[in-house]
Amino acid sequence: MATTKWALDPTHSEVQFKVKHLVISTVTGSFKQFEGEAETEGDSFEGAQVRFSAKIDSIDTNQEQRDEHLKSADFFDAATYPELTFVSTSFTKVGGDDYKLTGDMTVHGVTQSVTLDVEYGGQAGDFYGNQKAGFDVTGKISRKDFGLVWSGITEAGSIVVGDEVKLVASLQFIKQAVAAAV
Repeated sequence: MATTKWALDPTHSEVQFKVKHLVISTVTGSFKQFEGEAETEGDSFEGAQVRFSAKIDSIDTNQEQRDEHLKSADFFDAATYPELTFVSTSFTKVGGDDYKLTGDMTVHGVTQSVTLDVEYGGQAGDFYGNQKAGFDVTGKISRKDFGLVWSGITEAGSIVVGDEVKLVASLQFIKQAVAAAV
């Protein structure tokens, strides 16, 4: 069967994260610069090989001072570790349009295996004759597992930044050329 390549369409995709602040509210941030690709056998995504990267310097929480702190050595250390990367090890259909995507995520120089939930939105053609495939991806990671251990405690004893980080991505891929099987 032929290998199909898919390129992430950043114009129609978004990558966000959510983390608790002071344990009482959630701060949402996003990466503005990212890229990715998938390789499939034919048009089925089961067993797809997925690669993704995001530029740490593109982090945006809608608050410049917080963004600069997140890019600093206290957190992501963007100067030393400029990218977050993910390389899949499996993409398995669970049932219906639901999949589990497992892979190696590298953040802050630390690589951990993570499993993400994926909902396949299907495929459609656009006005330009391109075939697109859409996915909603969610998951949770521990920031401390990746060496992001900065912590603060308020005078009242509240934790400033939670450990659990929720990942939320809405991704659209564009079908590329079909290569002959080797």
